[in-house]
Formats: sequence, structure tokens, C-alpha cells
Amino acid sequence: MFPRRPPAAVAVWLAGAAAAGRAGARCGGLLALLANQCRFVTSLRVRRAQQIGQLYGRLYSESSRRVLLSRLWRRLRGRAGHVSTLMAALAGVFVWDEERIQEEELQRSIDEMKRLEEMSSVFQSSGVEHHSPEPKSQTEGNEDSGGKEQPWEMVMDKRHFKLWRRPITGTHLYQYRVFGTYTDVTPRQFFNVQLDTEYRKKWDTLVIKLEVIERDVVSGSEVLHWVTHFPYPMYSRDYVYVRRYSVDQENNVMVLVSRAVEHPSVPESPEFVRVRSYESQMVIRPHKSFDENGFDYLLTYSDNPQTVFPRYCVSWMVSSGMPDFLEKLHMATLKAKNMEIKVKDYISAKPLEMGSEAKATTQSSERKNEGSHGPARIEYA
Repeated sequence: MFPRRPPAAVAVWLAGAAAAGRAGARCGGLLALLANQCRFVTSLRVRRAQQIGQLYGRLYSESSRRVLLSRLWRRLRGRAGHVSTLMAALAGVFVWDEERIQEEELQRSIDEMKRLEEMSSVFQSSGVEHHSPEPKSQTEGNEDSGGKEQPWEMVMDKRHFKLWRRPITGTHLYQYRVFGTYTDVTPRQFFNVQLDTEYRKKWDTLVIKLEVIERDVVSGSEVLHWVTHFPYPMYSRDYVYVRRYSVDQENNVMVLVSRAVEHPSVPESPEFVRVRSYESQMVIRPHKSFDENGFDYLLTYSDNPQTVFPRYCVSWMVSSGMPDFLEKLHMATLKAKNMEIKVKDYISAKPLEMGSEAKATTQSSERKNEGSHGPARIEYA
């Protein structure tokens, strides 16, 4: 039995409980009002941003809007990085300051070639021992828990073609490296055939779609959308990647670097499987000059094709597919040389010049679309 409270004490206790209940209700009501106010302010600002975007869409062309938003993003980047990145994504702008391929990436690939050239005795000998020469690499993400790089394993050892692989830590995938030599085509021809997207549509029967989406006038980097057939019964894959090349005539070397990116103009399609992890670095070293037959090349490659097959199946497909692709590239170069097929000369047309060309093409396209409220279509040769 609980002790009976005096009537006065009970009244005081009930009054206190009622006051506490009213205070809790007021607190909950204040929180609800605050939440409603936040939602109202947020929706108001989003609606206002949409109205401003529509207004600028009527007043400015697509390229002008991109320039304005890029400048605004650069101003806000130091103050609120996440907010400015989100703003760029919502505005459908590709932020080149974050995604363009930097000089350091090009130089790393050239340094890899130099390291292998220092081991030239391994490659020049026709009786190479069947063990991995363990070429050094600066590629990030391929280190084990102890901080040591995974060793390279030799997969194929031919006189003018050597293929290694090594595990990518934390995945079931491999990174691949090819060192090869061609003596019947020039470095210029081989390099141009790789870069010419229109010609590749003719010699590579696996290509479904390959086009340049956007070019960077600062670095000459390009964003491309590539859709390709995969072996049956797999679905076709599509890649959105940025690439940049450099031709150093003084040091007699050419380099092409590519890696996967996201671009607002190319959303994921249900028809294809999007490959979001992809890297490729090709370095070409002429034996004499860019226009004389003979060169060595170093190709480092990795991607995640998003398959459900076991690791050894994927490894077999890549290990067999890479030599096949390089031979197709070689034969396409020979065909262009012997049949005098016109291929764009990317060595003479420097990346910055090509960027200016793209800019001029954009302006021309804008004039065609003048008077229309839809987005301007950018066409490239």
C-alpha cells in the first residue's frame, strides 16, 4: 500500500504534472514549427534557383551557362566544397577543374616507361627467363596491407610482346601491363589511329558507339562515350572516360592517358552495363623519329567489367582479348598506311589547338540553334 497523499500535496503534484505536459507540448510544437519553416525556406530557395536557371536558359546559350557556372563554382569551391560540387551536379555541369587529366598523371606514365627501359636487357634478350621482372609502378590502389606493391606475374612472353598482371588489392580483378614493339609502322601512324574515333568505328567491329562529348580548352582533355559489344551472353558495356595525350618531340615520347569519369550529359542507360572503374596509359617511344618505322610501347590497363564470372574467367578474357585488340590496332595502322586511308594527325594538331577548334565548333552550333530554348548540340568532326 502506497502512503496516502494529503489533498493539498496531490493538487500541487497534479498542477506540476500538467505544467510539465504543457511545456513538453510547447517544445514539440516549437520543433514542428521549426521543421516546417526549414522545409518552407528550402523549397522556396530551390524553386527560386530553378526560376533563375530557366531565366538564364532563355538569355544565354548552353556554353555561356557552363562558363558562368564554372566561374561561380571556382569562387565557391574554397568556401564550401561540397555545396559547390552539388550545385555543379544539379546544374548539369562537368567540372573540369576536378576531372581533367593533370600533367603529373602524364609524367607518371612516362616515368614507368623509363624504368622499363632501364631494364632493357630483359626485353632485348630473345631468351628471357620466365619470371616476372617486377617492373616498379607508382599506380595507387595496388598495395597490400603491409604497404608493399603486389608483384607482377608474367602471363605471356613473346619476342616482341610481353604481358604481366598483378592483383588489385581488395578486388577480384587484375591490373595488366604490356610491353611490345612494332617495326613496320611509324609511331605517328600508330598514335593517330588510336586517337581517331571515326576511323575506329570502321576497323573495330565491337564498337556500337564512340563519340567525343566535351573538350577542355585548358588542357586538351576530352570526355568520350564508348559503347562496345561484350562476348555472348554478356550485355554490351558502356564507358564514359576522360582522355588526354601529350607529344614531347624534344624527349622523343608520346603518351595517352584515359580514366573513367561521370558526365551529366551521359546518364546510365538500361540498355548497357556502365563500367565505372577504368584506367589506361599508353606510352610510345620511337626507335628513331615519329615518322620512321619502329617503336616500343608500354600499355598499362585495368577495368571492372561488372561481370559475375569467376576471377580466372575474367583474367582469361582480358589476357586473350588484349593481344587481339593490339593486333587489330596494328593491322588498322598498316591498312591506313598501305591504302593511304586519311587519319587525323593528332601530333601536328596540338591539344590546345584542338580545344580551340572545339570551341569554334560550339559557337557555330550555337548559331544554328539560335532562337531555340533547347540545349545546344555540340558537333565534332
